[in-house]
Amino acid sequence: MKTNKILAFLTIGFLLIACNEQTKSKNKTIEQSISKIEVLDFHSTHRCITCKAIEANTKYTLDTYFSKEIKASKITFQVIDVDKKENQTMAEKFEASGTALILNVIKNGKEKKIDLTNFAFMKGNDKDVFAKQLKEKIDKELKTL
Repeated sequence: MKTNKILAFLTIGFLLIACNEQTKSKNKTIEQSISKIEVLDFHSTHRCITCKAIEANTKYTLDTYFSKEIKASKITFQVIDVDKKENQTMAEKFEASGTALILNVIKNGKEKKIDLTNFAFMKGNDKDVFAKQLKEKIDKELKTL
């Protein structure tokens, strides 16, 4: 019984640490002249309704509110299947092992990862709320570029 409690405690502790690591912003240096926002929608091959809604609502938001920025390459959108071998490096870089919605804000060549996964799962099935709040998050980051 005591061993089970210790094992449960260690497992919960590990999960909390692992989840906390995913929410930290990471800054990495790339080409200095680049300033843009990459919207990255990670998913596994088998997706649930909410995962599909996250992609559809993200695309809707970008097409509706940021078409100029997309045409100017100020914002890019990528849908990435983490189960495909060719996407393994990118999934590892952004610590995505399944569904994840990430804003990768690149300012003067420095990257800042903003993990919107919890937001996406909470609001993913409500197109209007999702679009409004994602627009606000992207607008805020665009002002920093």
